[in-house]
Order: sequence, then structure tokens, then C-alpha cells
Amino acid sequence: MEDQTRREFLRNLMLGATTLAAQPLLASCAAKPTVTTQVPGTATAATTETAATENATESATESQNQYPYLVVTRGSDAEQMVRQGMQALGGMERFMKPGADVIVKPNICIGYYSYEFAATTNPWVVAAIVKMCLEAGAKRVRVMDYPFGGTGEQCYKNSGIADLVTAAGGEMEVMSELKYVETAIPDAVRLKKASIYQDVLTTDLLINVPIAKNHSMARLTLGLKNLMGTMLNRESIHPSFEQNLVDLATVVRPQLTIIDAIRTLMANGPTGGNLDDVKLQNTLIFSHDVVAADSYATRLFSQTPEYLPYVIKAAERGLGKADLTGLAIQEINLNA
Repeated sequence: MEDQTRREFLRNLMLGATTLAAQPLLASCAAKPTVTTQVPGTATAATTETAATENATESATESQNQYPYLVVTRGSDAEQMVRQGMQALGGMERFMKPGADVIVKPNICIGYYSYEFAATTNPWVVAAIVKMCLEAGAKRVRVMDYPFGGTGEQCYKNSGIADLVTAAGGEMEVMSELKYVETAIPDAVRLKKASIYQDVLTTDLLINVPIAKNHSMARLTLGLKNLMGTMLNRESIHPSFEQNLVDLATVVRPQLTIIDAIRTLMANGPTGGNLDDVKLQNTLIFSHDVVAADSYATRLFSQTPEYLPYVIKAAERGLGKADLTGLAIQEINLNA
């Protein structure tokens, strides 16, 4: 993906975990995927062909009609779900060039529960993304978040993410306060400036990998909400939260969002702590459009995009599409 304009713009603005046995590889390898291309509002047809879609938020040089707007994979093996989803979306090569510097931003907010409690992103999903970036020729792939429930090292380790990312060839980076830069937000309605992690603004590719979960204040935390982990003093965003979050999203612009809904925290988020609140949904959602990804993800909680006012505000600001009607959505069932 061409991203020179984005990078120049943003630079100017700155002047113990369990094993993989829980996700059996053989089951997904043996099963032949069922691929469905769906245009919401019409009859669903099974096909391996991708319907054409206009990609309004990508570079003008990007081929407009070659890939689905959004991809959903369902299965029991996280890595295969990532690989099949990215293949349908055009591969990691669509989003990066060889030699790229890549940052993966999962949700690693706490260090006192393992991934089973669905407060942090699934570690196998993160590791698979790292592998695919390196296979596509990335110079380096860093994984990072700014937790509020423990130190970075503790959270990285206890979430299970650190070990798998390291084994995959990636780097875990603790987000030092020295790298946060006071950044003007010229298109902001309310949040006129924020202290944002410098490397997030200059990296060649920012991949947003939230876990889908309940949140006591935001109702749900998905892709847009996950961007809060790129700023310092995030409590400053809480007054007029919805507007401030949208303002932040005008400068922190991931080119790819992958929502982890393998295990979803349905209540008592964002930290959880009770396995009874966790629902196994075995779903991943992929899109270049974080607003569209969030909009689709509300279905996992029996909601619509209107349930999240900040999603609607983001769509109104032109940051993506909340109305999925008419968009090409490819759904892949790896267990069929």
C-alpha cells in the first residue's frame, strides 16, 4: 500500500499462557473452507469470487475493486484464521513493502489475567501477524501497548503475547514516556492536542489488533477505542470521551485493523476476571477501515453500530463507514 502521503502528513503534525492445544491445527487444516461473499441487504450467495467494492479510505493509487471491503474468518486455529483472512484481503504485501518498519498494537491492558479471560488480545493472533509481516519482508516488527494494570513487562509476559511474539521473530517494545510527543490535532473538534507515541505516527505500517470486549464506560472496546493506548495520560480523554476519541482517530490512522473476537468478554469489562463472562466466538474481522470493522463487530454483542456513538461520529467525520449496506463482505468458515 502506498503510504507516503500519510507519513509526510503525520511527520508534519509532530514538529504463564496455555498452549496451542486449545486451538487444534489439524482440525482447520483438514477442513475445506467455506467462503461466502455477502452484500448486506441482499441474498447471501456462496462463492469464491470477491464482489467489487469502492475503497474510499485507501490511497487513490490502490486498485479499487480487487479486494473485499471487509473479511471475516471463523475457525478453531488462530494462525490459519489470520492467514486466510489476510489472503482474502490481498495479503500482507498489499499493506507494506519489503523493508517496512511495522508496529502491531494489540490490547495488553493488564497483567493479572491470562488471555483466557478475554481482556487481552489472543497471543496466537498477534504472533501470526508478526510472522506474516516478516514473511512479506518487513525490516522489523514491534508489538506494543501502554497498559494501566501493571508494568509493560508484566503485562506482555502474563498475557502470553511476549513469548509467542519473540518466538515468531518480533520485538516487544515497552512504550517509554520519553517517546510521547505533544502533537497538534488540526481537525479536532475538542481534543486540540495530545501526547502521542512518536513511532506510531512515523511507522510504515500500523496494525491495530484489539480484542472485542465489554467496556464499562465505552460500552464496547474495539478498534477505535484501542487507539487510546497510543497516547499518554489517557484519562484526559474521558471528559467528552466520544468526541475526543474521534479527534484522536483523525491523526492515529492504522492502515489495517484485525479485531480479535475468538474469545469475547461479554460483561464486566474492560478487565473482567470471571470466565463465566467469556464467550467463545472464534471470529476474526479484517479491514483497512477501522470504523467498518467496529461496525461489524457490534453484531457479536447483538448490537448495531448506533450502540456506539463514537463509531457513528467517526463515520460522520469521514474516517470510515458505519453503514455496511452494499459493501463486499467476505466470510470464510474454516470448520465447514
